[in-house]
Amino acid sequence: MIDFSSTFKMALVSLKVNKMRSILTSLGIIIGVSAVIIMLAVGQGASVKIQKDMASMGSNLLMVSSASVTSGGVRMGRGTKPTLTLKDAQAIKKNCPSAGFVAPYSSEAKQVTYGNQNWSTSIAGTTPEYMPIRDWKINLGRNLIEEDISNMSKVAIIGNTVSNELFGDLDPIGRTIRIGGVPFKVIGLLESKGQNSMGHDQDDFVIIPITTGQKKVFGTNFPGTVSMINIKAKDADSINTAEQEVTELLKMRHKIGKKQEDDFQVRNLTQMMETMQSAVKTMSLLLGSIAGVSLLVGGIGIMNIMLVSVTERTKEIGIRMAIGAKSTDIQIQFLIESLLLSIIGGILGLIFGVIGAKLIEFFGSMTVYVSGFSIALSLGFSGLIGVVFGYYPAYKASLLNPIDALRYE
Repeated sequence: MIDFSSTFKMALVSLKVNKMRSILTSLGIIIGVSAVIIMLAVGQGASVKIQKDMASMGSNLLMVSSASVTSGGVRMGRGTKPTLTLKDAQAIKKNCPSAGFVAPYSSEAKQVTYGNQNWSTSIAGTTPEYMPIRDWKINLGRNLIEEDISNMSKVAIIGNTVSNELFGDLDPIGRTIRIGGVPFKVIGLLESKGQNSMGHDQDDFVIIPITTGQKKVFGTNFPGTVSMINIKAKDADSINTAEQEVTELLKMRHKIGKKQEDDFQVRNLTQMMETMQSAVKTMSLLLGSIAGVSLLVGGIGIMNIMLVSVTERTKEIGIRMAIGAKSTDIQIQFLIESLLLSIIGGILGLIFGVIGAKLIEFFGSMTVYVSGFSIALSLGFSGLIGVVFGYYPAYKASLLNPIDALRYE
């Protein structure tokens, strides 16, 4: 019967005796595991960031914007001339059954003042349905209502950044701000959203009724037009149908023939985010594969060093066999040594990998995410490398003839 306790102790003693060789042998595994941890942390961090952006933008979202138009035979740039109107948004709401919420949208940068405080921010003109489309919630006060739109009310909902810049610690609800010199009553404060992946502050804006914006705030050469129409499909299964319904309706309303180019563009943000997710997964797989090569190189290094160790310790093996050690004892000892080198290298690699990932996050302003899966994968793979690449040297050592081993010089 194999005495695992004594075999393990002998393997540990052998590693301690040859400390420098053990460290150099583990170095390949340390570098490999560190690379795997860092690469997967960067990839998973990007995926987590995209998921957060998707949540902040809303789900099942379609965005309709003005496309390029041709005037007098000259092709204009995209968005040069607004081609969407409030009536288009109303028609989509009425005639597209797959569209759950519809909100026209226009925005412009303006100076906002309160007392002696002022702040330059984005003014967004829209309707009450914009909030559920973007999955935004009111923290204080209320949302816009249809009466605000029909009456062109001078009311505003502000983000946290605007509130902090204008009011500090004061409650903004009920106070009057001036947008481009026009007074607006603050009726709502939005929950904080923070920055998106592009670094844009999602709390730095003011929402007002779109009719009020068109009449009192926005300077436009195209009355009644909007820069965008936001649409939320009724559910995830309806988004493609909604996209088709909206496209067909706008073509009919804008009198666009079969061979004519659309003067609008419908973007499916769910598809865009899925494409980005797929790209990130591919990138993570590629980075992980590259890092995995480092682990394989480390495994080959372990096998080479262990083969050299077998040659150097031939007489030691012969003595052990002469005093009663079996071939399986020798084989298991070398396997334990190889496994220990891999596990120690894996643990050190994990520590350095986590530190490296945090440094990248700190200095590179990137989102990194070290998951339990990547830790388990790295440690498990490093242990497997130790067993696989340590097997042949162990097997070779177990085949040595005791007499020949004792004679070896």
